[in-house]
Amino acid sequence: MRYLLLGSGLQGTAIAWDLLFNSEATTQITVCDIDIDSLNALSEKIDDPRLQILQADVSDKEAILPLAKNADVMISAVNYWFNASLTEVAIEAGTHFLDLGGNNDITAKQFAQNEMAEKAGVTIIPDCGLAPGLAGLIGWELSTRFDECHEVHLRVGGLPLEPQPPMNYGIVFSAEGLINEYIEPAVVIRNGAVKTVPSMTELEELTFPEPFGKLEAFQTSGGISSLPETMFGKVTNLDYKTIRYPGHCAQINLLMSLGLTSSEEIEEFGVSPRKVLVDRLNKILPPVGVDVVLLQATATGLVDGKPQTYSLQIIDYADEKTGISAMMRMTGFPAAIIATMLAKGTIAPGAKPQELVIPVPELLDELRKRDVSITEDNH
Repeated sequence: MRYLLLGSGLQGTAIAWDLLFNSEATTQITVCDIDIDSLNALSEKIDDPRLQILQADVSDKEAILPLAKNADVMISAVNYWFNASLTEVAIEAGTHFLDLGGNNDITAKQFAQNEMAEKAGVTIIPDCGLAPGLAGLIGWELSTRFDECHEVHLRVGGLPLEPQPPMNYGIVFSAEGLINEYIEPAVVIRNGAVKTVPSMTELEELTFPEPFGKLEAFQTSGGISSLPETMFGKVTNLDYKTIRYPGHCAQINLLMSLGLTSSEEIEEFGVSPRKVLVDRLNKILPPVGVDVVLLQATATGLVDGKPQTYSLQIIDYADEKTGISAMMRMTGFPAAIIATMLAKGTIAPGAKPQELVIPVPELLDELRKRDVSITEDNH
């Protein structure tokens, strides 16, 4: 199987690692990035003759199209705003495509190309990371176990194992993407209706096993992608919240109230507050060190007329031997597993929500093979 991987950052590194060392069918991975230093760092980390690196601008169709034609699957691990045009390239190339997503407007543009993808025999699957991605897939799978599903609640967070001031948090993925999650509205299903609620609201307390104890969770955007639309009419209440150490929500709300997440340029300084905030977050927050990903999914409803609750919990730590962080594992590994599914041709062509086409039990089995701790309970 031949793969074209766009992006050599943290998640691109995890995807390349998984495809090379956890998939026997991989024959070649070509990794493209405009940042030659990032490419060289990837090449130094992964010493494998099947890995090829190439400096290229992913927005340059003339450069990417012939590479896509030579691949079975193209994977986007670059910023979400490239994914709509990359979907068009994939369809023209006749190459399956998936991405890590994170923006509902972009995803809608991709779904709009469903008919073209079907005609080309190409499968397009957006939002294949952790959240959006794995979390929504688990929520969907839990909901299908009921005769009548009432509630689905998803809670996800990537955290440093040893939190440090000033925010008990470290940047584990794009700071730009993080701010988007905090400022854009969150989509929920409430009493059977699809609605939006402000992010950074509806703060709640939840508990994980030690050493974590009491944590907090709050509304954020983009974590479940198309799931509210797919589950409309099938569930009474659905929501997704981000997990953080206590106090984080109040800190972010303070920054927002001061206007520091605004993208509007301040004329006298020639820069937007958001750009400054992104710079400060990247430079001042302490290194994450060993990180952990926490996921808690709970669904309630009726089975054979009786109340039933199904829950699934994931606690995954960084792999210190390989240097692959927990966030890289839980974002990049699901994407790599889905890429392998696409390469095998087991998923029908079209641009469709992943929850309608991905076999979730198979995905979870593959994650268990990668030593991801997954526990389930029902009562």
